[in-house]
Amino acid sequence: MLRPYVPKQTVLVRFYRGGKEIHHQTERVKPMKGGRVGEFLTPYRSSREGRITIGAVHRKTALLATVRAAKQHVLVVRPVAGSSGLIVRLLQRGLAKLHFVTSRSGYYDSATARAVMAYRKVRGMARTYSTSEAVVRGVLAGKGRFPVRFPHHGHHVEADLSKQVLALVNGDRVERIYHVSSGKPSTPTVLGTFHVYRKSPGTNSHGMVHSSYFIGGYAIHGYVDVPPYAASHGCLRVPIPNAWSIYTWVHMGDIVDVFP
Repeated sequence: MLRPYVPKQTVLVRFYRGGKEIHHQTERVKPMKGGRVGEFLTPYRSSREGRITIGAVHRKTALLATVRAAKQHVLVVRPVAGSSGLIVRLLQRGLAKLHFVTSRSGYYDSATARAVMAYRKVRGMARTYSTSEAVVRGVLAGKGRFPVRFPHHGHHVEADLSKQVLALVNGDRVERIYHVSSGKPSTPTVLGTFHVYRKSPGTNSHGMVHSSYFIGGYAIHGYVDVPPYAASHGCLRVPIPNAWSIYTWVHMGDIVDVFP
């Protein structure tokens, strides 16, 4: 930021690696905060990993004195996640910001893998539990938001069968997104708008865990097998580690919207 804002001013931004200048560019200052303060953005993409130092200076003009910013240091890393480390932590933080249910452990654990699966489904990417540079870049860029279809349904569930994901939604605000498996072609999940009419905690004789029934024998429930495609007998299967948190979020009478 540059204070005070004066129209038509520019800032020279320099990038250094190992004490040597590797790039510089000039940015025009734009007004913010009602015109009292100026700001500038400096897009730059490094072709190498490592530490970069950034300096910015406004050279004296007839309207504004010389202003020199304190140097900033940035660590450039390739956005590929391993089993742990900075990229995994950034990935988890980004997934959580987009409301995909993940851990914040700093390790690429099973919860993170399930969140990546759900993210890939929303984005129309290959349905795998592994991450990639494209996934990390997309998450950090804020891409992959779940579009709410029924904001007037209040505290409700939306199941997008084309994406095979389930979202817990409060009004127009998505709270959580999960990987899900709906009914296979021979036993498809019913489509429409329903209400939760019965809740059954625990595991029943069919292996259904923490079930919330929305019509007939169709329920949202945990199950041991939740493949990335439609495979159930008509219910909405969710991973068992997520079943209890979904069960406690969903209330009796809540709307469940199921759409293709």
